[in-house]
Amino acid sequence: MSKLVNAVVVVSSLFFSNLARANEGIDATINSVLSPISDIVAGTVFYSFSIAGADIKIIVLWLIAGAVFCTFYFNFINLTFFKHALDLVRGKYDNPDDTGEVTHFQALATAISGTVGLGNIAGVAVAVTIGGPGATFWMILAGFLGMSLKFCECTLGVKYRQINSDGSVSGGPMYYLSKGLEEKGMAFFGKVLAIFFSICCIGGSIGGGNMFQANQSFQQFVSVTGGENSFWADKGWLFGLILAVILGTVIIGGIKSIAKVTSRLVPFMAIIYLVAGLVIILFHVTDIPDAIIRIISEAFAPSAVTGGALGALIIGFQRAAFSNEAGLGSAPIAHSAVKSNIPVTQGLVSLLEPFIDTIIICTVTALVIVVSGAYDEQSISGATGIALTSVAFEKTIPWFPYVLALAAILFAFSTMIAWSYYGLKSWTYLFGKSSLSENIFKIIFCSFVIIGSMMSLGPVLDLSDSMIFLMAIANIVGIYILAGVVKKEIDDYKSLLSSGKIKKAD
Repeated sequence: MSKLVNAVVVVSSLFFSNLARANEGIDATINSVLSPISDIVAGTVFYSFSIAGADIKIIVLWLIAGAVFCTFYFNFINLTFFKHALDLVRGKYDNPDDTGEVTHFQALATAISGTVGLGNIAGVAVAVTIGGPGATFWMILAGFLGMSLKFCECTLGVKYRQINSDGSVSGGPMYYLSKGLEEKGMAFFGKVLAIFFSICCIGGSIGGGNMFQANQSFQQFVSVTGGENSFWADKGWLFGLILAVILGTVIIGGIKSIAKVTSRLVPFMAIIYLVAGLVIILFHVTDIPDAIIRIISEAFAPSAVTGGALGALIIGFQRAAFSNEAGLGSAPIAHSAVKSNIPVTQGLVSLLEPFIDTIIICTVTALVIVVSGAYDEQSISGATGIALTSVAFEKTIPWFPYVLALAAILFAFSTMIAWSYYGLKSWTYLFGKSSLSENIFKIIFCSFVIIGSMMSLGPVLDLSDSMIFLMAIANIVGIYILAGVVKKEIDDYKSLLSSGKIKKAD
């Protein structure tokens, strides 16, 4: 492992230090080459139409339709099995002899690390700015519906996972699309969808799950260390190199190493952020009732910038869909590694993911922005995105922008860890599982951390974002076809629970 890390350090430092000197020219060249392709792909994937002044993206409707379908088809399992899901993640039903690599909690932490990120800090602020406080209500509702969709896809991930000869696990949509649809007599169609999903996942992991995260964390780091006058201002390559080395030491160890880091990092960073948010909310405790009334009332008659009530609904649903990734098919890859012989148990654990990501963390962010007065003063401050969130926290805790910068970097780093695993599993599905194949991908992934830190590759990121959401097309097609399989799994599990054959561990 050390030799691989050393190789990455030496090669990267020589290559990217020279590349940094000419990054403006490279930026321009890459942008000019990829812009036409990116514009076509992004324009197609994120095609939208306007109703009452609100732009509605087709891909978001696709995700929402899947979430609504799963919520009703599984009889509101996000409510009926919520307490049981908490017991599962707490290890109340764990069996150490079950097949798999990580615990229920570690699998959940890894998946959450891929969803809890800059979107929870910056994306929510954008949603509230554009859709008004009422967007928060619809964001919470979308998160609630997304819990059932996440349950379905993660149950399928565990059911159709592949146990490799070395005991490691490979799972995700590429496996349940190929194996599950083969059982339905659609082997060729399933294989095509699996390959399509894998290609998109690799592209999305390198772009949105890597380069964008590295770029944004570098920008936040520079902003709190002096801005344009910072020593780091023109040393994105060095920041990226350090980040790549740290990342490499984590991902080279595989899912067990990743799970150990995320199971500690995710709770740590989430607690820091949530505690700070709750402190601010408590400072404005007398404003909370008015804020809640405002959020609910403006959800139906808001002062949104565009689209009125419909605008708030669309913005809220889009923010939730982009944040918790329910339906994209990324989370089942992490959840598939769980130690469990009953697929539905991890499906139930996974429904906590949108609850934590969207209903809790995103809601706290929105409340802080509203009760602190930052939203009402936004027209004066001109702050948007993460800057608006920073202003909201700073109004009560003057030094919090430094903590926010740290949180942004930790959020970004955890997202990169998770997406490295998603990309790796898609890579090995296409090119086979071997030490050489895995190490090639890991070196490529770490190298792109450096590129993302030092370059402004707009079209590359647009293209990768498109690929991430293209994953949802293949994934949700599979969910519709295989929903009956999951229905049988949950019915069988209910029978086992009622008969007493499954009991809590002593």
